[in-house]
Amino acid sequence: MELSVFNDASKDKSMTIIEKWKVKLEDSGILVVIGGHDSPSPRGVGYSKNQAIAQSSGSYLCFLDSDDAMMPQRVRLQHEAAVRHPTSIIGCQVRREPPNSTERYTRWINQLASDQLLTQVFTSHGPTVVMPTWFCSREWFSHVGPFDEGGQGVPEDLLFFYSHLRKGGGVVRVDQSLLIYRYHPKAATHSVLETTIWTHRVRFLEERALPHWAAFTIWNAGRQGRRLYRSLMAESRRKVVAFCDVDENKIKKGFYSYEDSEERPKPRVPILHFRAARPPFVICVKLAARFVVAGYTQQITDMDPRWQNSEENKPHRHPCRSLTLS
Repeated sequence: MELSVFNDASKDKSMTIIEKWKVKLEDSGILVVIGGHDSPSPRGVGYSKNQAIAQSSGSYLCFLDSDDAMMPQRVRLQHEAAVRHPTSIIGCQVRREPPNSTERYTRWINQLASDQLLTQVFTSHGPTVVMPTWFCSREWFSHVGPFDEGGQGVPEDLLFFYSHLRKGGGVVRVDQSLLIYRYHPKAATHSVLETTIWTHRVRFLEERALPHWAAFTIWNAGRQGRRLYRSLMAESRRKVVAFCDVDENKIKKGFYSYEDSEERPKPRVPILHFRAARPPFVICVKLAARFVVAGYTQQITDMDPRWQNSEENKPHRHPCRSLTLS
């Protein structure tokens, strides 16, 4: 094993701590490689990771952010999985600190089924195995990478993950908690704007899914559904045949008019009751609602109180193709 550390212009006592541990680790037979710079400002997460990889020599890469901690068995278990899946990113389950800081997100990280590691890639949570848990071969990283070095505000992990999927890479999770994943307000991830993430997600949706459909329905005539429609490229917008919803007030409006469109006449997209809508669907809802993303969507009555105790809205299965963009 080898530990590669890159110090991205830190101004605290990081180097003192690293040098102390270098002696302890090398006495235990673990080579420690230290790099860095002392410029007035850091170059960013993507640059630092690329430098740490470039100065290292191992055949496999196990990533660890400076604010997290990993369990002793992590390298062994993820290495075993990487040998079996040489073109996959290997993740693991996590333990969040503080424990109640991001409960829904943590459940999502830990409980996705193996097939959902690929079908849930369009959601707002980003990569279906979180970057601090990544493990892969150097050969595969070199085939996909490097990380984007745009610096603060760039979701370098999401961009790498999308590139990985474009090249046919797989996603595997070791179902053991092998990382203490710390949450704090100064984490680098908070510098990435939600609008930046949204734009990348929509473009990836248009690239990977929408070309296979001649037409589709947006499930949600509310704010998120309309936002998706407005964010699509003109070619993709023309494929939207309807919005569907359960809200009678939205349905009574009859249509959504895209007033900012340069087209004449302006597009008017019908708003239908979900029972009258035709698949395939792009389901654009808050994550409190859950849908099966596969050959079926399943109506879940805890999504909206208006669905409760309604005879016509009892759970059913409706054959369709669907993607969740939540």
